[in-house]
Amino acid sequence: MIKVIASDMDGTLLNDNHQLEPETLAAVRRACGAGIRFMLATGRNFQGAMEEIKDADLICDYILGSGAEVRNPDKEVVYTAPMDMELCSEVYEVLQKYPVSLVFCTDDYDYRIGTEEEIEESFIRQLKVFHLDKDIDEKRAKNDPLYQRVKQMTKTISEFDELKDAGVPVYKIFLYSGDISMLGRIRSELEKNPDIAVAASFETNLEITDVKAQKGPVLKQYIESLGYTMDEVMVLGDSMNDYSMLSMDFCATVAMENAMPEVKSVAGYVTKSNEELGVAYAIDKLLEQYGKM
Repeated sequence: MIKVIASDMDGTLLNDNHQLEPETLAAVRRACGAGIRFMLATGRNFQGAMEEIKDADLICDYILGSGAEVRNPDKEVVYTAPMDMELCSEVYEVLQKYPVSLVFCTDDYDYRIGTEEEIEESFIRQLKVFHLDKDIDEKRAKNDPLYQRVKQMTKTISEFDELKDAGVPVYKIFLYSGDISMLGRIRSELEKNPDIAVAASFETNLEITDVKAQKGPVLKQYIESLGYTMDEVMVLGDSMNDYSMLSMDFCATVAMENAMPEVKSVAGYVTKSNEELGVAYAIDKLLEQYGKM
């Protein structure tokens, strides 16, 4: 019997505008009311995850930074797997060969290297890569709430050594580009290093973490520490940073209709898309099966 549901956020739990639909929240609450423990499993850091659910009054566990941090329902940190600074340096040296924008993600702020003008440009470029409106102009981009949130969560540094001196734990290196073939070359080069894991939330980005910071293995470790087993867990996701969850032997592995083909290929089930409330649909099907509706 399913006792734990772990869901990705962007492209899964949230709609394309990165919002939690009332119907989806209601379904999650029905699951919790039936005694099922709900967990978020996201590439976002804690601040970024809370931004989208701050008004939801949702009690859950948090697997953050693609597995680099775990927090319990009291929001206390119970596990971390940050990247060693030397490993960050190695990755940084590789990425210097490519024209990509880098974001060093911590448990609080994101760090970007460059001048104020370069960072400003990177905000706009990021919005154009991820925004539904690919042709959004600079003026509209700067008025977009996502732009303002990204800016508020960012610290600007002029060189990599400043990140070392800050002494903050780096959970993930995030990079993005509209050049898909270049991202493929970067991924191939980085994957030669056995100490890191490379995944993606979108076709236009890469997310680099310590090899120990992957959603699937971290979820397994955490649920077992709570006394659950893998055959009591349902997971939902859509992108390559969910692949490690959906490819493992959890009881129910559910891909969204909008999921990447590689993710669908390893999932046991496919639900409706995130725009069609696919998480709510999957939860209600589960509750119907147990006679909990």
